[in-house]
Amino acid sequence: MRDDLLVVQVVSTKVRSCCPLCFCPAERRHSQYTRMVADLPCVGLRIQLILHVRRFFCDTADCIRKIFTERLPAFVLPWARLTVRLCEALQSLGLATCGELGTRLAARLAMQTSPTTILRRLMMLPLDPVTSVVHVGIDDFALRRGRNYGTVLVDLQRHQVIDLLPDRKAETAKVWLQKHQEIQVVSRDRAGDYATAAHQGAPQAIEAADRFHLVKNVAEAVEKALAQCRAELRKGPKAKEAAKAAVPEEPLLSLVTVDGQPYSAHQTERYDRYQQAMALRKQGMIVKEIAKRVGLGRRTIQRWVKEETYVETNYHHLHRSRFDAYAPYVTQRWDGGCQNIQQIWREVQAMGYPHSDRALRAHLEPLRGKVKGDFPVASSLDRFSAKEATWLFIRHFADLNAKEREELTTLRQASERAETIYQLVQAFLQMVRKREGKHLESWLSSVRACHIPELDSFANGVERDQAAVLNGLTLAHNNGQVEGQVTRIKLIKRMMYGRAGFALLRQRVLHRA
Repeated sequence: MRDDLLVVQVVSTKVRSCCPLCFCPAERRHSQYTRMVADLPCVGLRIQLILHVRRFFCDTADCIRKIFTERLPAFVLPWARLTVRLCEALQSLGLATCGELGTRLAARLAMQTSPTTILRRLMMLPLDPVTSVVHVGIDDFALRRGRNYGTVLVDLQRHQVIDLLPDRKAETAKVWLQKHQEIQVVSRDRAGDYATAAHQGAPQAIEAADRFHLVKNVAEAVEKALAQCRAELRKGPKAKEAAKAAVPEEPLLSLVTVDGQPYSAHQTERYDRYQQAMALRKQGMIVKEIAKRVGLGRRTIQRWVKEETYVETNYHHLHRSRFDAYAPYVTQRWDGGCQNIQQIWREVQAMGYPHSDRALRAHLEPLRGKVKGDFPVASSLDRFSAKEATWLFIRHFADLNAKEREELTTLRQASERAETIYQLVQAFLQMVRKREGKHLESWLSSVRACHIPELDSFANGVERDQAAVLNGLTLAHNNGQVEGQVTRIKLIKRMMYGRAGFALLRQRVLHRA
């Protein structure tokens, strides 16, 4: 025993050993030698085995091996420096943690190794061949988000990943599907590449569009549609009374960006907020109240008021003002009755305020001589957000709390278009929840009759893939398991710090720890 190392002498007592080539037993000994092998730790100590291994003569006449070393296959492999059970322990550590983290954990468990050794052991694990698969789910996952994507294939009956593909091209997926003609059902999202791969690679299979992706697509269409009708919502019964003296707003005609692209739903909604803010400013409302009413920051409103023109969204990093550290003291002095700006400036200057009295005067401008106007109480329509309203539209009414039900009712009453969107969306979600695909055709006709461009666009996509959508709304198959496996792949990627390649990722995904 030396420090944290326990050395064990091991001697083989077998009388005979079999030749590794002809498998004939041999008893005539030639010589012996020693091997040093690491084994699993014991009571916190590293174990080093010194194996006294013998050599034998092979007396079989037609065997080309004349001298061989006795084998201990269940304990240690030929030429190996680690026992079989220590290798299995390192492989389990690698599958659960990967290289760097596995090495740190192994050191705590008294197993001496390196990241390279763990990764090498992982790559030596054999992959089981793909057996018969009947129901398969297919989806993509990000190798590098926004740039490189791979494909995951899941056996929906065994709840197990059966393969990973290095890209999401239709040709790659088609080749894999062609090797498995026993496939009966392919569950997929509505991506065109996977649809093409399923058509060409497994023409005998039934394609089912995933219901989660259908709901996601319809939610995106609802958000765009609600963003377009924000102005109509603000002109609801309550909002009209509050804006009698408002200057007529600019009509939302062909809104395009500086590079000629049409406004997105977010940009359209933001432009409508700008119009609302400018109308309230002309009525005399202060910036703070405008920001609270329209649901934006005060600096955004201040910039709009100062520039007097709408500037497209320019995402930038927020910056802090040096005045922020002195704002509580200044506000306290002002509310306490001291409204002499020069006096307050001298006081905060003594505290370390670096700017001039003019800068302080600008910060106090909202408080100087301003009388709070008599404005009506802001309603949920003033703070309308298409993204938040979409969540109200796609959920079941019974799942909403009292406040959410009130907001939803207000939105539906304020706009006929919003009411139409709600009825259509709930009808579609009813088909999804109860798998009533038989009503799909009548629902598409209702969408066409309403002439809402965003829902028309969604309906066009459904019609292009109507057979798969109909199966998805009728059969029980879906990509829920596949999405769960994609989440697992993301976890494994983060544990690998994004530095490993596709081959190692495939090994870790296909071998469960």
